[in-house]
Amino acid sequence: MASVSESVVSIPWTIWLLFFGIVTFAVGSLVDVAWHKSVGRDAFWTPAHTTMAFGGLQAVLAGFFEILLQTRAGASRRRDDSVRILGLHGPAGAFLVVWAELAMLASSPFDDWWHKSYGLDLKFITPPHLLLIVGWFATQIGALIWMASMVNRSAGVLQERLVRLFLIAGAILVMFMPTLAFVVRTNQHTAAMYLTVAVSILPALIATGRASRHRWGCTLVAASYMGILIASIWLFPLIPAQPKTGPVYQKVTHLIPGQFPLLLIVPAFIADLLLQRLESRSSWIKALLGGPAFVLGLMAVQWPFGNFLMSPAARNWIFGTAYLPYYEPAANPYQFRVLESTTTAFVLTMAAALVASVLTTRFGLAWGDWMRRLRR
Repeated sequence: MASVSESVVSIPWTIWLLFFGIVTFAVGSLVDVAWHKSVGRDAFWTPAHTTMAFGGLQAVLAGFFEILLQTRAGASRRRDDSVRILGLHGPAGAFLVVWAELAMLASSPFDDWWHKSYGLDLKFITPPHLLLIVGWFATQIGALIWMASMVNRSAGVLQERLVRLFLIAGAILVMFMPTLAFVVRTNQHTAAMYLTVAVSILPALIATGRASRHRWGCTLVAASYMGILIASIWLFPLIPAQPKTGPVYQKVTHLIPGQFPLLLIVPAFIADLLLQRLESRSSWIKALLGGPAFVLGLMAVQWPFGNFLMSPAARNWIFGTAYLPYYEPAANPYQFRVLESTTTAFVLTMAAALVASVLTTRFGLAWGDWMRRLRR
């Protein structure tokens, strides 16, 4: 039987194309959010939309060429490490990437038609945006599945290099979870935000950290997530921009970045430490201890940090809280929202967050272990 190192001897160019495709699309998405905050939707082919389209094209070409190469490979080890769909051979993740990217590319003209027919979006979740979100999420899952199969068929230095790419892809998945728009600083004193984190971000973080095979996988994914978003806060204001649609409530002269990221690196470190200590225990024990520890660890650091972000001390280029979108009303934007009207409501919602964290951590562990076994 051949060793794993014989199955994959170097990072295929299709994996590099896939990786740069999802990174390019991620950068375009961050610029798109900043563009909407700074300029508004002035045209379809904005720099952000063009960057996103180029990233999507790279990813779909990566999947297409990998499927083409494996289909034409004939009887070979490359063919053995593939799945067969409609007579075509290729990695399962590549098939998912191609389908998802085609859906995303179709959402662009659909979105343009939607705006021409109905005007500017009154809500973010419109049919074209929903198609884009589903396609982007499926692309990220497909990319992770594809990369995981490569990691599992490699060894030594090659595996370490693949793991680095996998961890960055995992950070991008965490960064663009559909619910991330809810974890803004105005919600950081609400139990609902911690419930949201437990339901959406926690399983993605656990799964990618687990599948990476790195003992500090969750910590590295969280660090990458924070690093990318902090870099956008520091770099975007260097790009000139001004509003082209109204009404304009704030004077804007540059791209307005997103808000400072959650301090996920602290609870992620706690999760990694617990998973190492509990390695010989069952997955349910890991979830029972790891999930609540993550939520409570995040709350312990994010609650006081939220106070800091609301203070004048954070209104600088480092933390970026002084950057307000042009459509932000003149009312004070530095006030916490109240989503739980009573103490009882807060306690019950936090209890739901802790219970949910156990279930989603268990799901994340199962998802991660499944990706650790993938070879096709």
